Amino acid sequence: MSYPVLLVDDQRLLRDGIKALIEQSGEFRVVAEAANGTEAQELLRGLNPELVVVVGVGHPALNGVEAAKQILGHSAGVRVVMLSLGIDEEAVMTALRCGARGLVLKKDSSQDLLEALRVVAGGGSYYSAQISDHLNDPMSLPNGKTKLPLAKRLTNRELEVLRLVTMGKTSKEVAERLSLSVETVRSYRKSMMRKLGVRNIASLINVAIEEGLTRWTQSGSGSYT
Repeated sequence: MSYPVLLVDDQRLLRDGIKALIEQSGEFRVVAEAANGTEAQELLRGLNPELVVVVGVGHPALNGVEAAKQILGHSAGVRVVMLSLGIDEEAVMTALRCGARGLVLKKDSSQDLLEALRVVAGGGSYYSAQISDHLNDPMSLPNGKTKLPLAKRLTNRELEVLRLVTMGKTSKEVAERLSLSVETVRSYRKSMMRKLGVRNIASLINVAIEEGLTRWTQSGSGSYT
């Protein structure tokens, strides 16, 4: 199975490179390309892509945030991953408020982009390590706000994966339980380790237990047995 992707950027050469990268993975296929948010809206009327990749956040020729807002305003169900030239706090916060599910810096690796697509396609959220650090740094937040509690840094799907990992489930077992691919589960694990500031699964489990993140809630997808 490959996920259909709509690619949005005003530079054809850049689109070609990102398209090649995405399709080489075999997990995603670019079904259409657009130069701006207006073109993307027109394409969305005849297509049903699960993901939209918007490039050019912070680029004067293409306001990526505006493009994302147009796309999400037209089709709230689509999942948007954005590529940014750098950390522009106002642009990042606007992107989050308008509903973007993934934010990756252009200086990140190709694997970071693919992991973002996997996690977002699986229902989660993915933010570049530098963006996550910035958002969770009290010194970078206005009005003296403190960083987000650990539970708030993870999506519901990530918490489901985490709880199964703490039960000793392998990536394959978690994938089968949640109807995900093994590669997507591995991407979730990497994303959670990055968000929680740990380097291995043992530390991830320790943090989860210490912070009380291992308990299933009534809205969870399972329970301890």
